[in-house]
Amino acid sequence: MIIQPSEQLRELDQAYHLHPFTNHEEMHAAGTHIIRSAEGRFVIDQDGNRLLDGIAGLWCVNVGYGRHEIVEAVTRQMQELPYYCSFLNSTTQPPILLAERLARLAPARLNHTTFTCSGSEANETALKIIRGYYKLQGQSQKYKILSRTYAYHGVTLATTSMTGLPACYGPFDLPLPGFLQVPGPYHYGANTDLDPVAYGQWCVEETARIIEREGADTIAALFAEPIQGAGGVIVPPEGYLPALRQLCWDHNILFVADEVITGFGRLGDWFASTIWDLDPDLMTMAKGITSGYLPLGATMVSDEVAEVLIRNGYFAHGFTYSGHPTSAAAALANLDILEGEGILPWVRDQIGPYFQRQLKALAEHPAVGEARGDGLIGALEVLPRGGKAALNPKDPMGVKLSVLAREEGVIVRGIRDLIALSPPLTITETEVDFLFTSLRKALDRLW
Repeated sequence: MIIQPSEQLRELDQAYHLHPFTNHEEMHAAGTHIIRSAEGRFVIDQDGNRLLDGIAGLWCVNVGYGRHEIVEAVTRQMQELPYYCSFLNSTTQPPILLAERLARLAPARLNHTTFTCSGSEANETALKIIRGYYKLQGQSQKYKILSRTYAYHGVTLATTSMTGLPACYGPFDLPLPGFLQVPGPYHYGANTDLDPVAYGQWCVEETARIIEREGADTIAALFAEPIQGAGGVIVPPEGYLPALRQLCWDHNILFVADEVITGFGRLGDWFASTIWDLDPDLMTMAKGITSGYLPLGATMVSDEVAEVLIRNGYFAHGFTYSGHPTSAAAALANLDILEGEGILPWVRDQIGPYFQRQLKALAEHPAVGEARGDGLIGALEVLPRGGKAALNPKDPMGVKLSVLAREEGVIVRGIRDLIALSPPLTITETEVDFLFTSLRKALDRLW
């Protein structure tokens, strides 16, 4: 591809391209940041700047950039069969092999997979499966869905209704009826006198009160990210997730683990559901399944739920690109890398703990209110000189710090008054050092 001049590209972008999750006037005033190429853990922008990607694209480039194994697998598949659908009693080899592989990696009861193109579609699919499951059993009154404040489950009409971020649902007059929010365990943002464990217990107790108020016989499912990612890297306090899971068992409410961010090694295991022994009834995934090389999402369904769907005939759901062979081939090659190179134990035993030590060390900086994380995901809550009381929602500190960090050579994500970190799982200790040295410089400048 011929590389076009930066200014020409920025003019074309301004004239024709609507970006997701963007203030277009602000972006075009500063000039769109255009990424030209990438290798390993670094991207190179249109102006030649080499930047450490501290957010792995969008929480997704788990094996890093430039992995020829994935490119070659995709090329072979496109040469042999670039596309065929999984409708019409047909499919292709890659999604069959991928579904079998996911069943081997996932918690024991999850043995059936339907494929999508994104995490939003994976959660939308889970919602429809849940409604169909209860209708087929004569329980259509169980239709309400619980999700948590600060949750992120997608941007379709229904999944935005589950997303607990006002900036996402407010502009569209959502949520839809039947979607209810229960408190997420965001201790730092709660301004509570309770310690984190006690606050997590209160969140579970409040969830139980909401279930009692609504009636458990009207509630179909609860959706939960094991670690709430886009809501601010909210790490569950000890005991919270098992208690939340038990609450669903006690009230006959399906538990859906949204592993779009936490899946495929981010926490040092294939899935966070395994780490916390969540035994979900459904599990959704995307992002790290292909390391972002091609779009792919998946919804895994327990044997009990799948049996009801299968024995009741025609399953009227799916997408043109469900089980796309080329995306599935990318996923299989990506899983080979994760498994063959021992990346999960590398995250669990070595680079994850190293990353967390460096992250927690920044908690001593006067501009940091809290440092939290797990594995290779983390967040820094950022403070102005006046402390938490001086925070201004119209002038978020996280965005300010992310701009300064980019000037210091690293890409992080600004969310409200915090920054999120989620580098490729293949990051080295030297690169972790560079990431946090650059962040410290940015914090010094901010302070």
